[in-house]
Amino acid sequence: MKNNNLNIPQQTTQLPFNDMDGQRNNKQTQSTKEPINPFIFSGTPNDNEDSSQPIENVKQVGSVTQVEPVKDICFISIIGEIEGHTSLPPQSKTTKYEHIIPLLIGAEMDPQIKGVLILLNTMGGDVEAGLAISELVASITKPTVSIVLGGGHSIGTALAVSAEYSFIAPTGTMTIHPIRTSGLVIGVPQTFRYFQKMQERITNFIVMNSNVDRQALLEYMYDTDEIANDVGTVLNAEEVVKIGLIDEIGGFSKAMKKLRELIDKM
Repeated sequence: MKNNNLNIPQQTTQLPFNDMDGQRNNKQTQSTKEPINPFIFSGTPNDNEDSSQPIENVKQVGSVTQVEPVKDICFISIIGEIEGHTSLPPQSKTTKYEHIIPLLIGAEMDPQIKGVLILLNTMGGDVEAGLAISELVASITKPTVSIVLGGGHSIGTALAVSAEYSFIAPTGTMTIHPIRTSGLVIGVPQTFRYFQKMQERITNFIVMNSNVDRQALLEYMYDTDEIANDVGTVLNAEEVVKIGLIDEIGGFSKAMKKLRELIDKM
């Protein structure tokens, strides 16, 4: 018997190789193609040119936004509580020293920056972090001016006097008090000596970078009659200028004028 099934021609629909290869390449390209990220530069000038998507550089630091016309002055604001090695609660307004230090170094290294204006409205905070920022400001070779707007309390005092010239707003205040801590404290003589050495560091820095008398500063610092349930003194603008802690009473315009004068003297 003849098997007709063997003689039936097999009709198969097969696309040309080029068409299949094109479809395969198209699918592979669609599956592996990644969206263009305008923030990533891949190495060639034309890779990331897209005029419809302007690149916005968002800086989550404590510096105020620089106004376009002013390109030769670096504005740095130190506000709220100065955060140290431990992160503060999210509801606290803080200034992180790891943000401020790179800004100061950048201002020192940038040849276009001629001076630095530091805006202060701080309640103090971590002593080590505040003193680190203060030491860096004092070591900058470019002219620096600080202005205490609302308050420059606690370690904010060292930050205010770290600049080459300091101002305080007419309604500004400053609190001078010895250092304190919270949490576990070991009641041994070594703990007292540690705080004593830390206080000496801050006191020496303030005296070296201002015109205040050391003995007068210590008297204000250890006063027990000024603040209820605490040790220290709250001084207004006239008082801090009188004792030589701050150079002058004035606002932003005076601070800018003084900074321009210091820049012109260089």
